[in-house]
Amino acid sequence: MTSKLHLLSRFRIVLCQPSHPGNIGSTARAMKVMGLHDLKLVNPEKFPDSEANALACGAVDILENAQTCSTLEEALSGCTLAIGLSARKRQLSHRLVSVREAAAEARELLLQSADEDSKIALVFGTEMSGLSNAELDRCQLLAMIPTDPGYWSLNLAAAVQVMCYEVRMALLDEQQAMPHAGLKATPATNDEVEMFYRHLEQTLTGIGFLNPHSPRRLMQRLRRMYARTALEKEEVNILRGILTLTQHPRPPEE
Repeated sequence: MTSKLHLLSRFRIVLCQPSHPGNIGSTARAMKVMGLHDLKLVNPEKFPDSEANALACGAVDILENAQTCSTLEEALSGCTLAIGLSARKRQLSHRLVSVREAAAEARELLLQSADEDSKIALVFGTEMSGLSNAELDRCQLLAMIPTDPGYWSLNLAAAVQVMCYEVRMALLDEQQAMPHAGLKATPATNDEVEMFYRHLEQTLTGIGFLNPHSPRRLMQRLRRMYARTALEKEEVNILRGILTLTQHPRPPEE
């Protein structure tokens, strides 16, 4: 067995609009016991808070270093993969896998990446309703904890604990690795992919393919399609080059 636990530093836990400070503290405890330390909070209702510190126990340092963000896009800055935790299959969603499969895929992405500073985000929604459709659109993969179908309600911090455990076990066990021979690629960051989506929407609107007053679900479908490809940095540059020439075509060379 070969440990890859040093890769735990490249995982980030993102809590979207947590309403209970106790859950934030319990999340910090769940993270630290599994070796994760990067926590970002998107519009928490109450933070910092004494209840969060109390339930963090020996993990107050994670709360002290946690970053509060105003948007999920800000929280995902620098990430090459965002895995959203979902309790159910959505009508229009990205590929849905078990948390164990998601952890294995995240491990392989890190091993194949040429960018040693890239991060993988594990994204959790608010306690009452989970991730919104707009938040899910910012993720490239959805993961589900296979709970009992008769009672699938899981506390936020408990869900974080399960996901962090699966990530740790995936990194501990070399036998879980999928083949990753060959040249390492540089995945596109979330920032770069979001800029591509904005460029794509602008171009499609400009050529009349997308009606901004009646967009339906076109961009959501396109996000889902591109998310399946795990875009690399060079691929995003190629696609944006095509979009630029679509907006401003140049005459063909004779």
